Amino acid sequence: MSLSNTKEFKLQDLLETPYLSRTRRNHGLEHATLHVLSEKFPHKSLAGHSDMKGFWLLGDIPTEDVQAAVKEALNRLIGGENNLAVHPNCGTNFAVAGFLVALASMFGFWGAGRRWQDKLERLPFAATLATITLILAQPLGLKVQQHITTSGNPGDLSIEEIIPTTKGGLKAHRIITRG
Repeated sequence: MSLSNTKEFKLQDLLETPYLSRTRRNHGLEHATLHVLSEKFPHKSLAGHSDMKGFWLLGDIPTEDVQAAVKEALNRLIGGENNLAVHPNCGTNFAVAGFLVALASMFGFWGAGRRWQDKLERLPFAATLATITLILAQPLGLKVQQHITTSGNPGDLSIEEIIPTTKGGLKAHRIITRG
């Protein structure tokens, strides 16, 4: 097989596979819903988790408010408010930051020797690198969300069902989508 016949790997092709595309769109709808609910309930603690079938919404919110928020979020995404798909408290941000800080710390201790005194001597350098990396990771985490882990374009996504339940003793709602 010659090089001209091999298909070049493109991240966008992978992200558009049915499983990942649906999960990313649900993740975007989850974030948009959290934004809408945060506007109405600014001091409520909320969390979410997305998958291919929809998403979980954890928090003590009345079901009718969840229903209204999911519908509004979907309509706003369809209307072009793609920015609602990115959320500052997304796990993607924490994962990106954690990974980059681990790399910075590893670099900070590189060549420090085996004795704990040698490592202790390098601690201020490693901490400085980790802090700078943590600051730089914040905008990078948002970009990773925007381009990889969420989608602000819901496509043909629709709300199938909203089921009030409890999860781990917490009030929750399971939002099931199709499309």
